[in-house]
Amino acid sequence: MATGRGLILQQHIDQQQRQSAGQILESVAPSSSTMKYSKAQPHTSQNPCLKKFQTQKAFSPKTCGKKYGRLNTGKHSSKKSSYIDSLPSEILLKIFSYLDVISLICIGSVNRNFFQLSKDNLLWYRMYCSSVFVKNSRWKSNMVVLVADKLSTFDLQEKPPGFWKTTYINSILGIRKRRINQILKSIKYNMGIPSNIEMIVKMSGLRWAITFKDASGGENVIEQVETLFTHSSLTLSWESLLWPSLGSVTKLKLQGIAPVFLDACVIPTKSGRPQRFSLIAEYDITDLKSSKIIGYDHHINVHHLHPGLLIGVWKKDYEIAFVMATLHYHQILEKSILGFPDQMLYTFPPHTPILDDIDPNYGLHGYQLHVDMHNGLRTYFCGTFRNLFCKKDYIRKGFLRLTAIGINDSMKHAPLIGKVGLVWKNITFQGYIQKCFMMDVTVFDETEKPFWCLSSPVKLLASKSSETHCNFMGQTFNLNYMDQEGKVKAELVWMNETEEYYIINLVLYLSTEKVNSWFATNY
Repeated sequence: MATGRGLILQQHIDQQQRQSAGQILESVAPSSSTMKYSKAQPHTSQNPCLKKFQTQKAFSPKTCGKKYGRLNTGKHSSKKSSYIDSLPSEILLKIFSYLDVISLICIGSVNRNFFQLSKDNLLWYRMYCSSVFVKNSRWKSNMVVLVADKLSTFDLQEKPPGFWKTTYINSILGIRKRRINQILKSIKYNMGIPSNIEMIVKMSGLRWAITFKDASGGENVIEQVETLFTHSSLTLSWESLLWPSLGSVTKLKLQGIAPVFLDACVIPTKSGRPQRFSLIAEYDITDLKSSKIIGYDHHINVHHLHPGLLIGVWKKDYEIAFVMATLHYHQILEKSILGFPDQMLYTFPPHTPILDDIDPNYGLHGYQLHVDMHNGLRTYFCGTFRNLFCKKDYIRKGFLRLTAIGINDSMKHAPLIGKVGLVWKNITFQGYIQKCFMMDVTVFDETEKPFWCLSSPVKLLASKSSETHCNFMGQTFNLNYMDQEGKVKAELVWMNETEEYYIINLVLYLSTEKVNSWFATNY
């Protein structure tokens, strides 16, 4: 309505200017008799008004429109500023008073005038007083001084511009911090691993995204489409019709996205909720072709980037088909919520070792190992192995050797249930990568604290020599994983009779550097 009235008023002013311009022309235009007289004796000397017009360009509708206003030609002048810029500040502030928080923050980015008006103290004071978190906040004794300071002046405009905007945002951040602490305290741990992770993710509104960054600094953010929860990890997948070209992107960032308003009572607007990004991992994909290919089928090659990222690439045109990631539950909430958006991961408090001068084999025994093998949709193997130990004589090349399943211990040999493979899909296609799946490894120390946790895609590689182990006839496959903190090696045999894999050997290697820093030992 305000926009329509402003346009009508502007058209009325233009019409009056055109009428006044026409009256001036009529007053200075000579008659026919005067025209005859002007050939012999110029009339300009007798009419100074006409002399003024003759010194300028010939009077035309075009020049009249430029000087006295817009003509009714249906076209606006390109040099004329927008009519909304000519509105008084009072009217603009009245319009801004109907905006929500997110829209009011965004409108400050339009121009300098809107930026100054969007910091109006009266707007933000009303928003602060009407906000849900102020109404529901509990009264405390130390709030008396704060309220007295805020209400000490009768005129809100005596405060510097943006004072109440800063106060409002700081209040939101303070309540968000307290809410995050409440969410983290509500986590139920089972031997140091969250057991109610799915409920916590729903409570916090946590999501994950991947950000592609090109050489010029441009970024393309894609939020995850699907989240699959397993016993000790979650599997994320991303699908899109507009993937960036692999020839232009240089880096890929895996980030957690948590809303600034963590309370369910805050209703999202059309602009969406403000979100905060937290960096989990960053990958260099400038030379993706040289990375490890963990699997393939007729259409795609699947590249593996540490830690836990899979990028499916079309064989035909070498473009992205899908992206998947697997994240272990251990410390995933802190990494996804409390981190920083760029170049800086969340830093955890350092571990304080518990000293023991009595046990000569301290740090070499009492370990527990939990292994999950799955593809996100189906679990192939889930087992726990307790009381693992390593003798000092078995420490080789900087690693402790812990045997979970021995080749000669046929009672511990275990099968992988079901057809082993990784399911991938995008918006238009889906496929199946054989002999490829996710493996979750959780190692606990003798106090049942998480010592080493990982979640990574792995692949079964056929052994060069097919051997017979423990009366099992079939081809032998190896499974290997390694990082800075340890290694996992497994040997499997394909049973032709039952058409399934059997784990006949599973060995865990722990880095002595990790053990020494954890237990303050010197192995």
